[in-house]
Amino acid sequence: MPKVYARRRLSILAAITGLIAMASVFNGPTASAALPTPVSAATARTYLASLTVATENRTGYNRDLFPHWITISGACNTRETVLKRDGSGVVTDSACASTSGSWYSVYDGATWTAASDLDIDHLVPLAEAWDSGASAWTTAQRQAFANDLTRPQLIAVTDNVNQAKGDQDPATWMPSRTAYACTYVRAWVQVKYYYNLKVDSAEKSKLTSVLSGC
Repeated sequence: MPKVYARRRLSILAAITGLIAMASVFNGPTASAALPTPVSAATARTYLASLTVATENRTGYNRDLFPHWITISGACNTRETVLKRDGSGVVTDSACASTSGSWYSVYDGATWTAASDLDIDHLVPLAEAWDSGASAWTTAQRQAFANDLTRPQLIAVTDNVNQAKGDQDPATWMPSRTAYACTYVRAWVQVKYYYNLKVDSAEKSKLTSVLSGC
C-alpha cells in the first residue's frame, strides 16, 4: 500500500506540474516581436572593417525612387505588418489597420496605445542608402530595401523621434536610450554590409567607437 500511495502521489504531482506549465503558456505575458535580432558586436566589427569608406553623394535623390509600404499579405502593407509585429495585443480591422494595442518605442522608452503615434523607421534611411550606393540600384532593388522585413531595417518608433532622426547617420544621431546604442549600431552595420553600401569617415568613426564598448 505505501508503494501504491507513493506512485499515486507522484502521478498527482506530475499532473499538477503539467497544469501549472499549461497555465503559464496560456496566461503568462505575451512577448511582442520586434526588430529582427542583429548580428553580434564581434560580427558587426568584422563587417564594418570590410565596408568601403567614401564621400556620400545625394545628387538625384527622391524618396519616390524607393517604393515603400507595398502589400505584404492580404490587405496588410509593410507598415501595418511591422505595427503588428512590434506591438503587444494588436487588434486590426478588415483593412489591416491597427485599432488597438500597445507599442514600446525602443529609441526613447515611450509606450503608445495609438498606431497614429508611431512611424516605421528605416533604420538606415532611404536617403542615406542613396548616398552610399543605392543610387546605382534598380527600382526593384530599392523597393526590396525599403520593405525589408528580414534584416533589422524596419522598426516601429515614436513618430516625432523618427522625424527628428530624419536622414541622419550615427555620426549625428543616435537613440536617446543609451541602452539601445549597441543594438542600433549592430543593426546599422548589418544592413549596410548586406546591401554593400559605403560608409563615410565620420560614420565609420562613430560606429567603431560604439561597437568597441559593446
